Amino acid sequence: MRRKIVAGNWKMNLDFQEAQDLVEGIANLCEEKQPDCDIIICPPFPYLEMTSDMADDTQYFYVGAQNVNDNDSGAYTGEVSAKMLDSLGTQFCIVGHSERRKYYNEDNALLAVKIKKLLEYQIVPIYCVGEVLEEREANTHFDVIKKQIEEALFNLDVADMENVVIAYEPVWAIGTGKTATPQQAEEVHKFIRTLICEKFGEDIANQIRILYGGSCNAKNASDLFAQENIDGGLIGGASLKAEDFISIAVQASK
Repeated sequence: MRRKIVAGNWKMNLDFQEAQDLVEGIANLCEEKQPDCDIIICPPFPYLEMTSDMADDTQYFYVGAQNVNDNDSGAYTGEVSAKMLDSLGTQFCIVGHSERRKYYNEDNALLAVKIKKLLEYQIVPIYCVGEVLEEREANTHFDVIKKQIEEALFNLDVADMENVVIAYEPVWAIGTGKTATPQQAEEVHKFIRTLICEKFGEDIANQIRILYGGSCNAKNASDLFAQENIDGGLIGGASLKAEDFISIAVQASK
């Protein structure tokens, strides 16, 4: 049985004291509630070291970054490399979030390079795929997701693919309060798993974890996580409140 993941994407939120308080709150609730799933906190870059130190002290959660550059080093002002993330003990990294695709024009070819770079440093990519509302309404969302999967992941070998997490995030549901129904989400998750099976084989398809992202919260998490092919959530706004975030993790543990 696949172990569920609950990953919190803080995006560009909180000052340092607020971030420290949130990490401490999450750690305290983990000690109290003892959720039985893999919890990942993905803070902004300036808070990675603090979060990593707390993760080392408590052993309750893992630490992820929200983005990575496709180079090891060089004249790339403002960028952060996989080598830097590795030196901080970062274990996961979000790649290809819809906001990166939209605002920074990241395409599948670039994301494929970023994924390979992370894997070189044994950092697990959380690769995001998903359709915008127009694509969903035009019934082309499966084609869109297939292209995103094929162009970013199908260049990997089986050994690398074992260390990838996929997150399905219907773009029309991110930050809008709208959520795909459990049936809609399950349909896409099953489609993604079938694509992985056809390329990498049944064993990889059965073990790879596919998360749902898109206004997943404490109220709808249980119904989403009950679906056969949904292995947890990539949580946005609800990850900024310790009680909500750990409530989702507890639901993932059932």
